[in-house]
Parts: sequence; structure tokens; C-alpha cells
Amino acid sequence: MYIKEIELNNFRIYKGTNHIDISTTYNKNIVVISGNNGFGKTTFLMSLVWCLYGKQMQKVDQLYQKEIVDQGGYPKYIAGSLNRLAKVNGETKFSVSVTFKDVKTPKGNFDEVKIVRSYDTMTSIGEKIEVLIDNQKNELIEDLSSKEKQEGEEIFIREFILPIEIAKFFFFDAEKIVSLAEINSLDQRRLLSKAYTEVLGIKKYEDLKDQLEGIQDEYRKKSAKPKEKIELNEITTNIKNLEISIEALEREIQSLKDEKDEKERDSNDIQVKLIKEGNFMTLEELRGLIKQKETLTTDIEKLQDDLKDMFDYIPFGLAGENLMLVNQQQLNEKNHRDYKYVQENVEEKIKKVLDDLEAEKKTFPNVIPTDIRHFYEKQIVALVKKHFFNNIPEIPSNFELLHDFNDAQNEELAILLSKLQHSLKDSFVARHREYSKSVSNVELISRKIRIAEKDAEDEYISDLRNTKEKNDYRIRSINTEVDNIREKIGGHKNEIKTYKQRQQKLRHKMDSARRYSKQDKKIQGIIDRLKGFIKSFKEEKKKSLEDNILTELSSLLRKKSFIQDVTVAINQSGDDVDINLYNHRTEKIDKGSLSMGERQMYATALLRALVDESDIEFPVFIDSPLQKFDRNHSKNIIQKFYPNISKQVVLFPILFKELTPDEYKLLEENVIKTYIIHNYGNDESKFLSTKPDELIKKYEQLYAN
Repeated sequence: MYIKEIELNNFRIYKGTNHIDISTTYNKNIVVISGNNGFGKTTFLMSLVWCLYGKQMQKVDQLYQKEIVDQGGYPKYIAGSLNRLAKVNGETKFSVSVTFKDVKTPKGNFDEVKIVRSYDTMTSIGEKIEVLIDNQKNELIEDLSSKEKQEGEEIFIREFILPIEIAKFFFFDAEKIVSLAEINSLDQRRLLSKAYTEVLGIKKYEDLKDQLEGIQDEYRKKSAKPKEKIELNEITTNIKNLEISIEALEREIQSLKDEKDEKERDSNDIQVKLIKEGNFMTLEELRGLIKQKETLTTDIEKLQDDLKDMFDYIPFGLAGENLMLVNQQQLNEKNHRDYKYVQENVEEKIKKVLDDLEAEKKTFPNVIPTDIRHFYEKQIVALVKKHFFNNIPEIPSNFELLHDFNDAQNEELAILLSKLQHSLKDSFVARHREYSKSVSNVELISRKIRIAEKDAEDEYISDLRNTKEKNDYRIRSINTEVDNIREKIGGHKNEIKTYKQRQQKLRHKMDSARRYSKQDKKIQGIIDRLKGFIKSFKEEKKKSLEDNILTELSSLLRKKSFIQDVTVAINQSGDDVDINLYNHRTEKIDKGSLSMGERQMYATALLRALVDESDIEFPVFIDSPLQKFDRNHSKNIIQKFYPNISKQVVLFPILFKELTPDEYKLLEENVIKTYIIHNYGNDESKFLSTKPDELIKKYEQLYAN
């Protein structure tokens, strides 16, 4: 699948109809679209994401979320996306369309799929989406619509074009992907882990297993006792109701966030007016302070998440002695599993030696004293174990399995103990110190801004101040509401986990007491094979991803021996994926200690590895390429990364700044089309097509001065 063409019509800075062909060939897979800051590069990327995901575009990347927040929330952002010149001329509609070629889906293969999202500022409906398959409407869309409350077009895009959870790996700002290297908190990892499991293909098999278990539950009910049937129905209903409740709460959070964005925008506008009236601070100084405050507030939120995660470890720390007993028990259990049969073999061989010795004694003419005989028999047992089975640990014959952890659970326990023993205390102290400092700095900046505001008590200033105070109060109350809702969601998720554990126990109980039908046995066999497949598939993907990331890092990094090993930890439920780097001394590398360039190289290698592992054919769009890279790393990226990451790669550089003429020459052999986004005024940009070998020359002609 690749994108044939894109059309923007009156979308923000793109006045009228702007058509661009970005189709590529096998040996020339790169399209370069250059433009100066403010000419529409980011807007073009956002137009694509909006066309595919509409209001949900905020979930793709923080870049798009921030843009929407700065505009005062999605309703204001989208209502303000009509080109200003078009608005002056009385036009009310704008749209973006993307045409895909060679689309392969489980429902069939299509030559062409065109997605059109439009908005009319005059209608109450506002946003509209249309999907044309081979130039006409398709009954597939209607079938999808009948299954869900969502529109079929939205489902088609998410299921057959690109799931929104993994879009961040295909639309990204090369400078800002360093955030992938900075993710440390459990919540952040879990959000990213959802994307990993989508990309790696794990989720579809887990979903299939859940569906089969749901079908099997219907068979169980047929032979179940009335009490068990009622309990199973109640559990299933409760899980479903909790999932519906979580969806409703998440929608409520999004609605509150939209309101908060709008209030923050209004509050900032009022603050600017108050500063102007006060004459104590320039607007540039105010903007600087506001930016500092925003950065610090983001840092505080991240630190709060980190501290919350650390609080989760406190009960384990308090129960440290018991935890160590659990650890010792599971080590014994692992040894028991690993060496049980070996030990039985040892005992059998020793018994044969002693039996043979007993037989030989009968031929010995003299009497051997009992204490001498017992001494040598005991020594024979010890020496056989010492010289032939010295690596086999002793396991008591009456040993009892208590926990029976699997490999994934053992790994989780080892990670927990390592964190408690080594890094938790220092990390907590450092994070708390950083948090206190950031809070203090925010208070200091807020005080400076308040001092700069006009202190006059005329009616106009008084109204401004009252409105701002109301907005600020509402913003604080929204934060509290969102925190409370998140707590509810967390509680619901814990309830679901408990219900699923009960459901599993009940299933086992019902299975042991029932007779399987022919169909039931078949489903059980499929489920068992599927469980085994999922386990081996996770291991295979884990190993493959580790090798892929390490290979990419070795290829891209200038310091070849810097990173010697990469490990990927996927917990049993698959909702937490953690990636760790190790140096040549097998020491874990703190990704936060990497330089900005090294973080970007790591994130770049991770992206390439994930795209490779996904087997998803989708174009890759990269804004601000080569930022933070030195000459050697830039050369590696140009020659090894861009030509190979996808069959279709679209780059958005600022020439001479993010892509020099020398760097472009290295890239040129893989470039099929080039465009310059040229600005014709404050409210109008258009695409100028140029030949790849004339791009630099054309750019210099346009912007020589």
C-alpha cells in the first residue's frame, strides 16, 4: 500500500485546491517536500493525520495535541482551520483527501481507496468523512457501520489502513522522537506498550483467544450447574459493564480536557491584556515566562506520575522479608522443575551402584562390619554426586510447589527485587528533589506575572481579572475531576482483573466436571494451540525486536561498541513492554543519560525495528530530518535509514538547515519527486514541483535573500 496523491482544499494556510502527487517506485522511494518555517510543513502533516483520524488525531502525537491545545481545544482548532482568505470570500467548507493504491485487506484487495474528510463551518453537523473504494461507495463500509456505534468509515481506516495506536511510528518529527527514549513511568510505558503490541501483531492473537474463550463459555453453560451458570453470566456481564463504563469515563476525560484547553487559552489571552494595561513587562518577556511555566508544568506532571509509580512499590518494600522468602521459594521451585527428572536419574544410578555393590559383597569371604559398610555406602553416594552431578542442587523429597510461576512472572519478580534493592531509593530522592524545585519555580514565575499585571480597579480591568480568576478556578477543578476519574478507571481495571481471575477459576472448575462435545473439544484444542503459539510468538518477536534494534544501533551509531546488548521485557499480560540497553560491561544504560543526538539515534533505531517487525505497508512521514545529528550520523541516516525504512518515505526538511546541499547529494539517488512549499502571503501557500536535481537551485532562486 502506498499513497498516490493528496489534496488540500482551503485547509488552513493552503488556499483553494492544492494537489500533490507523492507516488514512488521500487528503487526511488523518497519524496522531499521542503519549506521554510511558517510556510505550512507542519500544517501539511497535520492535514494528513486529521484526514485519517479527525478528533482522535490528538492521540497520534504530542505535536498535534499541543497544536490543538494552543488553539483552545479541538472544536476551536477545527472551526478555525478554514483558510482566512477563503473565509473573507464567503466560503465555508474545507477538506483534505488522501488516495491510497494497492490496498490489501482481509475483506479483499482494492486498487484504490480514497478518504475524504471535510468540514463546513456553517452546518451543525460540521465534520464529515467519506471512503470511496475503487471510485465508489462500498457495502463493506455499511457492514462495518452496522457492527459498531462508530461510523463504518472510521472503523475501516483504523482496521484496514492504519490503527491509530501505531500511527505515531509512521508520522513523526525526527527531532521530537527523542521522547521515546525518555519514557520511564509505568503509565507512559503502558500507553506505548499498547502501540508495541499492535505493531508486533500480538494483540490480534490475544483478541482471537478471548473470542474463542467467549464461544467456549456458551458450551460450558450447557453442561454447567445452575449456580455456576448464573455466576459465569454475572462475571461476563460485570466485565462488559465495567469496560463500557471505562469508555464513558475516558470520553468524559477528553471532554474535560477540551474544556480545559479552551479555558487556558482564554486565561492566557486575558493575561496578555492585563500585562499590556500594566506596562510592567514586555509581551516578549511574558511569552518567555509563560513558556517556562508550561515546560515546568509538564515536568511536574511527569514527575508526579513517576512518584505515583514509586509509591506502588512501597508495600513491597515494607514486606521485604516476605518478598525475599517468595523469591527463594520460586528459585527452589525453578530448580525443582529444571532438575526434577535429572535428580530422579541421579538417584536411580546411585541405587544401581549400591545394588551392584551389595551383590559383590556376597562373593566376599570375610564379614564387613556394619559401621564400615554404612560409611563407604554413604561416601559412594556423596562422591557420585560430587564428581558426576556436581551442578545439580539438592531438592528435598517432600518439596512442595506453592507459587508455580512461569518464566514471565519470574522475570517480573526479579525486576521488582532489583528495583527495590538498587535504584528505588535514589530515584525517589532525586525525583522528589526535582519535583519540589519545579513547583517552587512555577510559583516564582506565577508571582512575577501577577506583579506585572495591572493593579488598577477600573471596571474593565476588574472584569478581566474576575473572568481570569473564574477560568483559573475552573482549570484547577477540571484537573481534580480528571484525577478522580482516572482513579475510577484504575479501580474499574482492577475490578476487571479480579473478575477475570474468578472467571478463569470458574472455567477450570466447570471444565473438570463436564463432558466435552465434539465441537467443544475442537475449540479447546484450538485455544490450547493458540495459547502455546502466543507464548512462542511473544518470545520470537521479543528476540527478533532485540536483534533488530541492536543491528540498527550498530549500523547508525558512530561509537560502534557503545551499546553491546538490547533486551525487551514483555510481561505476561502484554500491557507492559520495557526496552533496556547495556554497555560492554553488561551495565544497564540509563536512557536519560544519553546525549540528545544519542537519544535520537536510539529512537530512530527503535522506529526502524518496529516498522520492520510490523509487516505493515504504510508510508513514513518525517518532519525536521537530521536535527541534532553530527556529520557522520547524518550520513548513516541518509544512506542506511531513509532508503530502507519504508517503500515510501516523505521528508519535510528546511534546506540548508536540516538538510545541506552535500547531504542532499547523498540522498538524491533515492529521490523520485521534490516540492517546495512556497508562500504567497500570510494566508496562502502552494506546492511548487521541481526536478530532484534542480531542487537546491530552485530553492536558492526563491530565497536568495
